[in-house]
Amino acid sequence: MAAVIADPAATPHEKVNAEALKGRLERRLKEAGVPAGDWTDNAFRLGRWAGQLKKSASPASPKGDWTDNAHRLGKALRQGYKRWSSE
Repeated sequence: MAAVIADPAATPHEKVNAEALKGRLERRLKEAGVPAGDWTDNAFRLGRWAGQLKKSASPASPKGDWTDNAHRLGKALRQGYKRWSSE
């Protein structure tokens, strides 16, 4: 919502709607009060932490380089050898 409000290309109607939604959300959060501190809070934090673990620190290897073809060739040869050796 903040991105829509700050976006210079957004229409005035979009900005008004985003401001209204932001106000309603802030009001509902104030009414809800402080979180209960039960197991759901810990589960939420654990899930967020686990989601961050998926993000690798090193960049992923680019697709379409020669190693992809070598990998496919190796798999095909291995499967062919397995079939040949089992007969």
